[in-house]
Amino acid sequence: MSGIGKTLMLVGALIFMIGFLMQFIKIGKLPGDILIKKGNATFYFPVVTSILLSILLSAIFYCLSRFK
Repeated sequence: MSGIGKTLMLVGALIFMIGFLMQFIKIGKLPGDILIKKGNATFYFPVVTSILLSILLSAIFYCLSRFK
């Protein structure tokens, strides 16, 4: 299998694993996330969750690039 094929398989497997684990680990709705409820409408913007996820992914990609 070519390099791009292996990379796509790895990325797909990682996305699947993260999606599966997120069912059990409730990472959303952290303090600092914006939740607005008005009548029948609800707006949820995960500010802190997005920042933490960005830091985590940056650290993972940094480590992967250092060991390559």
